[in-house]
Amino acid sequence: MDPNIYALVLDTLNRATSQDTEVLKPAEKKLQEWEIEPGFYSVLLNVLSNHSIDVNVRWLAVMCFKNGVDRYWRRNAPNAIQDEEKQKLRQGLLTTSILSEPIAQIATQEAVLIAKIARFDCPTHWPTLLPDLIGAMKAPQPLMQQRSLLIFHHVVKALASKRLIEDKRTFQELTVSVYSFILNLWHENTELFLRHIQEGAATELITEHLEKALLCLRILRKLTVFGFKKPHESQDAIAFLNVVFDRAKTSLECRKLLKGRGIYPLELCEKFIIHLTKVALGVLFFHPFSYVPLIRPSLEFALYYCFTEQGMSLTYERFTIQCLNIVKGILQCVEYKLPKGSEPVKEPLTLQGHQQKVAVLQPSAVSLVCRQLVARYFPLSADDLALWDAEPESFATDEAGESWKYSLRPCTEAVFMELFHEYRSILAPELVRLLASLQESQVSPDDLPAILKKDAIYNAVGLAAFDLYDDVDFDEWFTKVLSQELKITDNNYRIIRRRVCQLIGQWCGVRASAALRPAMYAALLEPLARAGEDAAVKLAAAEALRSTIDDFNFDVEQFAPFAPHALSALYDLLVTIAYMLPAATTLIPVSKLNFFRRD
Repeated sequence: MDPNIYALVLDTLNRATSQDTEVLKPAEKKLQEWEIEPGFYSVLLNVLSNHSIDVNVRWLAVMCFKNGVDRYWRRNAPNAIQDEEKQKLRQGLLTTSILSEPIAQIATQEAVLIAKIARFDCPTHWPTLLPDLIGAMKAPQPLMQQRSLLIFHHVVKALASKRLIEDKRTFQELTVSVYSFILNLWHENTELFLRHIQEGAATELITEHLEKALLCLRILRKLTVFGFKKPHESQDAIAFLNVVFDRAKTSLECRKLLKGRGIYPLELCEKFIIHLTKVALGVLFFHPFSYVPLIRPSLEFALYYCFTEQGMSLTYERFTIQCLNIVKGILQCVEYKLPKGSEPVKEPLTLQGHQQKVAVLQPSAVSLVCRQLVARYFPLSADDLALWDAEPESFATDEAGESWKYSLRPCTEAVFMELFHEYRSILAPELVRLLASLQESQVSPDDLPAILKKDAIYNAVGLAAFDLYDDVDFDEWFTKVLSQELKITDNNYRIIRRRVCQLIGQWCGVRASAALRPAMYAALLEPLARAGEDAAVKLAAAEALRSTIDDFNFDVEQFAPFAPHALSALYDLLVTIAYMLPAATTLIPVSKLNFFRRD
């Protein structure tokens, strides 16, 4: 490309940001034609480096540059960028103008751009990248420190994602060379932002150090999880992991102060706390033996902040989910489970991990957690009921996949099931007592709190169905209680009707006699065919009906008398849901509508 083309490219970029399609389209086409021209990306870099150019133009330039790296940076790519131009681009991307980018959004895109190149070229073809960035982090200018940290974060993130053995070895060597420096930088900025919050310093000062501390923490998380074969063999990694929960405790107190003042860094502080828990989860998942010394402090930490009044007063939903995921991860981890029978323990850390877990999860603590989950986390909230009223079809859609990682209700239910499965002998009597307490008095349809409590206990019994096989006589319970509750048509009782339908679906394959099947079909068809019945209840009944049909012991002849009524009711429900879909924000999954699928 001719060196004098700069003005033409700049003009084309200007026109490509126009709102007029007649101006925009030809400009976009011209930029696409230039993607394979030698020197084009050098011109884009010059545009990026000029802070006096319009922000929208520079934004478009960095996006074009990123697209070009994706398509033409590989040596064997068609129309690949020449090595001479690549060398100039690598040098130009670490100039003062790039490292002092004033616009945060453009700075982020530049960091991603550099990381994309680093994934191809670092360290073989770009050995100076990391030393130059570390040098820039030591610069006296706060903005340059922040931008170089931002770039370093994205570079580390890109390099950590490589999975070839040689790439992993290279990343481990990188970790050894930079870990101590980043750890010290994290300590320094964390101390500063915590102290500034406690002293009531200016928002700008708090934000500056909090942003740097958060970037350092993100870098440390990738280095710790992917940069060591065994993190517990590194003194620096141990030093970092040993302060994670202490920093989280202090940060939660500081978050409370920020929340009281209602200032911007609150959101950043919450992200900082969440990333501390992500460090713990990452090490637990990828290096369970390295996590053994953290089992006890992390369980005590999670139980305090999720199940005590003092701790819960400092928390927020995303943090609670992370803590419960740590508990779930420890309970699930096979490395902390003793062999069955008389087999010897081959790995000493397995025995140590089991002992650490048992030391915290004593019977009294396990019972407390179970009661708190059922009493505090399982009842439907005001927001749940509001969603039910506004969009019953969305409310009725089951959470699927890995929603337990991000949503509170699936998370608490997953922890409950994991806890119940491991401590069945302790929790089964506890849950049976809770269930028996409901039979002592009839719940009034006007008593919403009592209905929500009953629904929560029913939910727990449904989740633990397989573990309660010997403790609950479902036939008797269904005949005397559940089938009768389906007949109560008060609006508040829709909560119980929906849950009863779900219970039938959960227990039909666990402990329900063949003789009971016709009564179950009839019970489910009652709300399904009832005029004016709540849509969420009908969907629960339809899902339960599908579960009874998919059951291994399904008898076609038993179901035959109910088939015409079931098909009619399901067709009516399908029409109703189809009519409601245009206003819905969440579509009903195909599995909800495919009632008679037989795998």
